[in-house]
Amino acid sequence: MESFSVRELKETDAEALLEFEIRNREWFESHIDARDASFYSLQGVGDHIESYLSDFAIGAWHPFVIEDSSQRIVGRANLKSIDSSTRSSEVGYRIDQRVCGQGLATLALRHLIQVAQSRWELTQLVAYAYRENLGSRKVLERCGFLFEESTCNDKAADECRFILSIQ
Repeated sequence: MESFSVRELKETDAEALLEFEIRNREWFESHIDARDASFYSLQGVGDHIESYLSDFAIGAWHPFVIEDSSQRIVGRANLKSIDSSTRSSEVGYRIDQRVCGQGLATLALRHLIQVAQSRWELTQLVAYAYRENLGSRKVLERCGFLFEESTCNDKAADECRFILSIQ
């Protein structure tokens, strides 16, 4: 089995991240909201990275990439909307279609949980998944997130909310 690693996003990741995003654009858009077309350029991804790293510097986000053994980006994971007053954050991740089913989403989510505890001292994580995205829902449940029934029982609701209390 191939080895994978999780590391913080860097300014120098623009080309590799653009390649990852373009390679998986159709796949991602079948599971999550589409990005603006302007994102899919070196300038667009560079601006995106700059924004994420600025938010990281002020403690609002913590962005990561997942790499395979040849240091090719095959996934992303983020703590986002970090709120130190409530000690909570949202989590998000996206995995390359070609490596789905190899445990990368679980690896990424467990990494986010560990960083949320050790670096940010958070006590609650929130995740959203589209009702029909069974893969993401299974990953969230495998990592201890609890499904909030009331958020997903309305036929108009596209997303379900999951909560993890951590100590």
